[in-house]
Amino acid sequence: MKTLTALFAATALTLTAGLAQADVRPDQIEGLLKSGAVKPFDQLNAAALAKHAGASINDTELEHENGVLVYGVDLTDTAGKKFEVKLDAKTGAVLEDKLDN
Repeated sequence: MKTLTALFAATALTLTAGLAQADVRPDQIEGLLKSGAVKPFDQLNAAALAKHAGASINDTELEHENGVLVYGVDLTDTAGKKFEVKLDAKTGAVLEDKLDN
C-alpha cells in the first residue's frame, strides 16, 4: 500500500511540474501577439542581445512559467560562451541571464 501511495504522489508531482512550465503551442502565438499578451519577438530578441553584445541567437521558446509567459533565448557570445536569457514576454523585462553550461 505504501508503494502505491508513493507512486501516486510521484505521478501527481510530475504532472504538476509539467503544468508549471509548458511550451506555448505555435497555433496560440498569433493570438497572443495580437492581444498584446506578448511583445513582438524581434523586440524580445533585441532585449536579449542587448545583454550580450555581438552574440548570436541559437534558439528561442515561449512558455508558461508559474502563470507568466516567458520568452527564453539561448545565445552564444563572441567568445563562444553560451547564455540563457529569460524575459517577461509581455514587458520585455529580463527575468534571468545566466551562463549555460
